Amino acid sequence: MADTPPNPTYKRVLLKISGEALMGNTGFGLHPPTVERIAREVKSVHDMGVEVCMVIGGGNIFRGLQGSAQGMERTTADYMGMLATVMNALAMQSALEGLGIFTRVISAIPMDQVCEPYIRRRAVRHLEKKRVVIFAAGTGNPYFTTDTAATLRASEMACEAIFMGKQVDGVYDKDPKKHDDAVRYDSITYDDVFSKNLKVMDASAIALARDNDMPIVVFSLDEPGGFRGILAGQGTYTRVHS
Repeated sequence: MADTPPNPTYKRVLLKISGEALMGNTGFGLHPPTVERIAREVKSVHDMGVEVCMVIGGGNIFRGLQGSAQGMERTTADYMGMLATVMNALAMQSALEGLGIFTRVISAIPMDQVCEPYIRRRAVRHLEKKRVVIFAAGTGNPYFTTDTAATLRASEMACEAIFMGKQVDGVYDKDPKKHDDAVRYDSITYDDVFSKNLKVMDASAIALARDNDMPIVVFSLDEPGGFRGILAGQGTYTRVHS
């Protein structure tokens, strides 16, 4: 029988990942083995008894800001980006249910044949029933990123932390992929993220997290077992807090 920590660090968390995380080594769209690998990471945390909800970006399919930069009307481009997040959420739901985890996709834009509309009390009840809840379509409003949606939903669900799955194992003072002397922070405040212009989340998301005293844990999604390890009190990460 697997060794399961009796007291995970947090009881309810939100995992935020980018759409690009689902691409694997491909340049566009979804890479099913990568989706399944991330689903197994989520399952390992779910098996600890932790209640998990997720927000997934849509940048692997369409990014509203890029569409806007190419001359598309911003509101339309953002709605297209929201629809891309629904596609990613459905892919993750399929992978999780293939592993035996009951999962619900809840969309900020009603589309009843595909997923449930966002109703806070219903979403909380799903979590209490140990279902993984994937929030799709951002906040349902243009001009807001999925980072902001993640912070908003984490606050509404009374999560204890937001886990940001990145390609690096924390927050650095500069890009570790470009600078060998980059230094990782074990812990940093929201105000330092602003003053040092560190790319953790966009500014409105960080401000919302600070106002609601929502800790952000930045870790590497590419590290096998990293998500579970942090909840078991191990691993390498940066904690952003007040």
